[in-house]
This record gives sequence, C-alpha cells and structure tokens, in this order.
Amino acid sequence: MSQAMAALAAALPLAAGWSVHGLRLYHRIEATRRDPLTGLFNRDAFTARAGRALTGGRSAVYVLDLDRFKEINDTHGHAAGDAVLRTVGQRLTLWGQINGPVIGRLGGDEFAAVNVIHSRAGLLWMLGELLRCLREPIDFEGHRLTVGASIGAVAIDTRTETADLSALLRRADEAMYAAKQAGGGWQIADDTAPAATVNGRRAGRRGTHLTRTGGAQ
Repeated sequence: MSQAMAALAAALPLAAGWSVHGLRLYHRIEATRRDPLTGLFNRDAFTARAGRALTGGRSAVYVLDLDRFKEINDTHGHAAGDAVLRTVGQRLTLWGQINGPVIGRLGGDEFAAVNVIHSRAGLLWMLGELLRCLREPIDFEGHRLTVGASIGAVAIDTRTETADLSALLRRADEAMYAAKQAGGGWQIADDTAPAATVNGRRAGRRGTHLTRTGGAQ
C-alpha cells in the first residue's frame, strides 16, 4: 500500500504539469479562433462551427452590418470605432448566451450568426431582440455614440432543405443590404428581391462596383 501511495504521490506533479500544459495549449488554440477585438469567432472559425450548427432542423442565418460606423470613425477617431466594435462584441456575446447562436465577426463592422429557431414568430422575436441591443447608445470619453444595425436573415429547415452555408450567407447578406437601403432595421430574405450581382458578389459590397450597363447600387 505504501509503495502504491508513493507512486501516486510521484505521479501527481507530472499529471498536474500535463494538465497545465494542456490548458495552456487549449487557450493558445482558442485564441487563434477568436477575433482579438471583439472576442467573437473569426471568419474561419465561424464558418466551421456554423456549418456544423446547421444540422438541427429549423435554423436561421443572420448577417448584420453596423449603421453610421464610418461616421463615428471619421468624427471621433479609430479609438471610438474600436470601442464600438468591442461593445458590439460584448452585446452579441450576451445575446448568444441567451439565444444560443454561433456568432462571428466576418470583418470590419460586419458580423454573422446562426441559431436554432422554432417558428417564424421566433425568428421575428430574435431579430427584434438583436436590433434592440445593438441600438443602445455607447458611451465613449464623454460622448454618447448612437450606432444602429442593418440585419438580414434567412430561415432554413434542414430536415427538408440542403444547408449550404455560403448560399445562406449570401441570401442573408442580400436581405441585410435591403434593410440598409431602407434606412436600417431588419429584413428576411424571403421577403426581399434578389440583389444585383457583380462578378458573382452582391452589388454594393465593399470591393465591388457596377459597370455603366449594370443595375443601380
């Protein structure tokens, strides 16, 4: 018995060392999956997790873009813009803790999410809650910054439809653009007409422009 106890005592520091090493390795790996400013999943990590999340029956895919973000950057500086993005990340994280979505920052002031829904009424409630939390003013160095959001959403039932994340994100992006053109708020993809495209991408996206023979942005 004493020999067994001695062996166990000798093994405990080694096991503890491996445990700490594993924890540190986990945190390093996790850090590579997170956007450093908002703490949300980066684009690659979001895409991987969102694809797996679209297997649970009825789901919704959201794309959102902040309103007046460039104006805040231009007026108050990039530090204010970073403060807005950090706050948006915190609010989306809280929304995620309540509603269970996978959330990521796609880049700039554009974000995406996927979660389970049970009905269209449930989707409408989710959109309302998301818009409400994003419209709350943000205090920064004595200034109260007002930032809104344009949100596009598309619903899918994977029991009867094939889940193509890329196609769903595009449809949600088109609905988001329709919401932005209407002055903000949210739109559901089934309620909007498809957007014009430029080289396979939605017209109006950053990095795209229409030729003179194309449609209006």
